[in-house]
Amino acid sequence: MTPSTPALFLADSLGLDFLNSVFTPVETQVDTLEDGEGLLSWLQQAQLVPEEVLRSARERAIPGEVDRLAGQARALREWFRAFVREHKGRPLAGADLMELAPINELLTRDERYTEIVAGESSIFTLTPMRRWTSPDALLLPIAEAMARLVCEEDFSHVKACEGPACTLLFADHTRGHARRWCSMAICGNRAKQAAHRLRQKLPAA
Repeated sequence: MTPSTPALFLADSLGLDFLNSVFTPVETQVDTLEDGEGLLSWLQQAQLVPEEVLRSARERAIPGEVDRLAGQARALREWFRAFVREHKGRPLAGADLMELAPINELLTRDERYTEIVAGESSIFTLTPMRRWTSPDALLLPIAEAMARLVCEEDFSHVKACEGPACTLLFADHTRGHARRWCSMAICGNRAKQAAHRLRQKLPAA
């Protein structure tokens, strides 16, 4: 993968967009987290980590360190994918909390604080900040995005795309919750074309 590989942000939820960081656009699977540079690029595109922190990670990390971190991110992604696929389509329950221990374990490592900064609508504003004390801290905003999905999203409306070969997930925020596709421009159009070809093959009534 190259740093310019575009990530997909179609899910209406950053936690699900993280799961969609591996996808199959046609026949060949693309994993945007296949190496350390891929992870840094995804974090940059998701706007989860300040540019100066990413630049420092590229410049200061010892050889193989960010690649190792990308491996941890992939393992985290696949664990969370299994959780989401198991629980999608129904509300989460209190009994599901035990399964979320890996997220809470990551979140306990966070070094957050607040700071007074210049505001836009007011002179000053109190803003949450984070200390990026090690490369491992780059996983913290990902854990936070997954936690927000679990805490703020109705899992009844978490769906898998109906495209036959599609692996993408999304949160259905449409009126009536009738969304079927990851994107009308991708799987929606493919389904329309397939239905059109089928109609052409059918004998005239």
